[in-house]
Amino acid sequence: MRTSFSARSERSAGSKRTRPTLLAFVLILGATLNAQSPTYHLGRAPTPDEVRAWDIAISPDGHELPPGHGTAKEGKDLFIERGCVQCHGRNGEGGKAPTLIVAKGAPTNAGRMPGMDMGIQAPGLMAVSAPYATVMWDYINRGMPLGREGSLKPDEVYAITAFLLFRNDVVKSEDEVLDAQSLPKIMMPNHDAYPGHPEWKHGTPRLRDYP
Repeated sequence: MRTSFSARSERSAGSKRTRPTLLAFVLILGATLNAQSPTYHLGRAPTPDEVRAWDIAISPDGHELPPGHGTAKEGKDLFIERGCVQCHGRNGEGGKAPTLIVAKGAPTNAGRMPGMDMGIQAPGLMAVSAPYATVMWDYINRGMPLGREGSLKPDEVYAITAFLLFRNDVVKSEDEVLDAQSLPKIMMPNHDAYPGHPEWKHGTPRLRDYP
């Protein structure tokens, strides 16, 4: 009887020692399976090609700019052919969409202009307000033309950007070629006046006194 009781005690003790190990294994396995499953059990993970197709944002230094080139002379025709005039007006002003081109000496600050549905909206005329020429290229590439966003080819975006910069006296020649190398080098009128952003470090508030 003593031997049988001792054997049962040893088995019971061994079982108790095994339970924490087994529990830990089950928890790790469950966490792994949970991490691999969709959070809401909807959709699927995007493929690398799909991620690349959407990863089209252009940074200030323009290192993501695609191959291509264009001039203001080419952009003048494309501004009409690609439908920009339908919203912005034939001369880049007077339409229902924000003004893109103003006459020399005209105010370019944010606000409405008389007789216009939208006028120059904040932060003002892009060719004057944008701190980097790449900002214009990025916006036109991603957001224009309205209803057909993303339909412009890189050459067309370079040309339309060149046209707008030329008409606003940022680029001095309508034959100047803009491409991935020359576009980021353009010194925009508001480059030095644009407020810089403080360096953000992980784990710190993005704004002062913000939780």
